Amino acid sequence: MSTTLEPTQPVHGNDNPRPAAEPRQSARSRPGAVLTVVLLGYFMAILDVAIVNVALPTIRSTLHSSGAGLQLSVSGYTISYAVLIVTGARLGDLWGHARLFRGGLVLFTIASLACGLAPTTAALVAFRLLQGAGSAAMMPQVLSLIQRTFEGRSRLKAMSLYTAVISGGAVAGQVVGGLLISANLFGATWRPCFLVNVPVGIVVLIASIKVLPKDKGEPGRGLDPVGVAVLTPTVLAFVVPLVMGHDEHWPLWGWLLLGASVLGLLAFVAVESRIGRRGGTPIIPGRVLRHEGFAVSVGTLFLCMVLMMGLLFAITLHLQGALGFSALDSGLAFAPQAVAVFLVAMNWRRLPQRWFVHEVVFGFLLVAASLVGMALVLRHGGTGGGARWILMTTLGFGLGFAFSPLMGLMLSRVPVRDAADASGVIATLTQIGQVTGVATVGTLFLNLDTGSLHSSAHAVTVVCVVSAGLAVLGALAGSRIPRLSE
Repeated sequence: MSTTLEPTQPVHGNDNPRPAAEPRQSARSRPGAVLTVVLLGYFMAILDVAIVNVALPTIRSTLHSSGAGLQLSVSGYTISYAVLIVTGARLGDLWGHARLFRGGLVLFTIASLACGLAPTTAALVAFRLLQGAGSAAMMPQVLSLIQRTFEGRSRLKAMSLYTAVISGGAVAGQVVGGLLISANLFGATWRPCFLVNVPVGIVVLIASIKVLPKDKGEPGRGLDPVGVAVLTPTVLAFVVPLVMGHDEHWPLWGWLLLGASVLGLLAFVAVESRIGRRGGTPIIPGRVLRHEGFAVSVGTLFLCMVLMMGLLFAITLHLQGALGFSALDSGLAFAPQAVAVFLVAMNWRRLPQRWFVHEVVFGFLLVAASLVGMALVLRHGGTGGGARWILMTTLGFGLGFAFSPLMGLMLSRVPVRDAADASGVIATLTQIGQVTGVATVGTLFLNLDTGSLHSSAHAVTVVCVVSAGLAVLGALAGSRIPRLSE
């Protein structure tokens, strides 16, 4: 089954559909400036996550952090972001996407300053929670503003840059973090990793005031407090055990929370269906998931993020732990992958639209083949030499083809009026996919790695083989996405 690329086609359902909103004229007048501003804010937030991972050893030594405190300084951001992001997407519809973007940016920047000045681990954890809340307000608005600013092929081009920022931000964060830690500016060790956000945030804020559309929200929208009340603890019950499970040795309370999250999801579906039938505005309208190909595309995206982040976590640990790479060298080891992803992100749309699904399938299969090769070159404990660089490049091309067209396929079918809700769903599952990847693929690596070079090489080999299997599943899922016709 195929469809044409028509972003504002009407979709009928029982969830109180509204007329599709037209892109704002102020956004149309300077679309390039709008895209630059929102992507800079998005890139800053993504960069921050990877930078903090690189800074953990120096944070431990200077703040004398416990293992739990160090873990929460990373996971606190993830937890608050994952829990609040769907609500942040709906608030953008209520109060205006540009307004929420600026509000989230201000909170994120202030929290970054506070993190950089934090005197204790407890203070750092608290400020990281605030950072996550700022991201949850800011980041869903990016997709919504892109949807409202661009149409047709222009939207696909904007989405190419968006996917390049997502996929390149984590790798760039490792490189930037390594540079900042190595430079030890003013003897501040890890603190510039947070403080660097402050000047960038101020510049983006000033630019956003000038170029983002003066929107006031969408009429007929409600917050859906019942849906929020059910979804928030459900996401929390799912994310917390995944984030903290390994370090806590997978306690009984973690498994109980995971079971509770399943029950919470069922309750959320029932509540949202009831609100939709009564003519209300559920926080995730059923019609969003019923858009042609959206549900299977989101599922494939989730699998892609599990694969991508689990690999990044495991390979980074192997390079820095067993092979003795510095933080900077480890980050640079991923540079070929980042370049390849960027090249694909900027060029995949040049092929005919009817080939986009084939690009996704090809990308996953190329990832699988690259990972089999990576397992072969790393299995004996060596660095892999030139073969590793070649395989990292082909892995980047594969991830680029799997990820970039997938995002374009999803959003090409979403009307402007559903942009915020679709953004919330995509951003939530992207974040949960990242957490799941680290918790599953990463935990597999940690359980097999006993601290020796041999065990680490064995662990990374197993991870590569298992991830290759996930990539094959991704190809099968991607093949079920309806094609776009010319």
